[in-house]
Amino acid sequence: MIFRAVEDADLIRKARRGDVEGYNFLISRWEKRVFNYLLRMVGNREDALDLTQDVFLKAYQNLRKLEDPARFPAWLFRIAHNEAYSMFRKNRPETEELPLNRAAEVFPLELSLAVNGALGRLSPEQREAVVLKIYQGFKFEEMAEILSCPVSTVKSRVYTALDVMKAELAPVKERGEK
Repeated sequence: MIFRAVEDADLIRKARRGDVEGYNFLISRWEKRVFNYLLRMVGNREDALDLTQDVFLKAYQNLRKLEDPARFPAWLFRIAHNEAYSMFRKNRPETEELPLNRAAEVFPLELSLAVNGALGRLSPEQREAVVLKIYQGFKFEEMAEILSCPVSTVKSRVYTALDVMKAELAPVKERGEK
């Protein structure tokens, strides 16, 4: 990851000097992760694609404001977070719920349905924390930056969410139900 951070920093410097190819290469390295994050947040492929384009446009427009190129991943995902929540506010002011993505094809159908069901029982904040930690692999400090909250809050959301999911995903017999 250190080698990649150096490469990202080099690409950011090139893009700041107007090198479009450098920025395009930076996009190609991050677009799949940003798209997958947004897809899990909004649950709709077309919306996730549109938001991904918006994220990279805003990132390009504001790249000079990024003080530390090593913080690029957290900065980029903060933009993605803001874009997703802007869309939620515009499209669905009557509800706090975030939609779920479709089951990932790499898992058996039953497991995917169970995981999506468990994710659906989480608060939007808990769900986003799980997506950032489990699916995107961010560190707690980076998540705190993305979500604009203390690290302790991020940890609480993740661990509480994982407890809820563990209870939801536990076999019925193990939970003591018949």
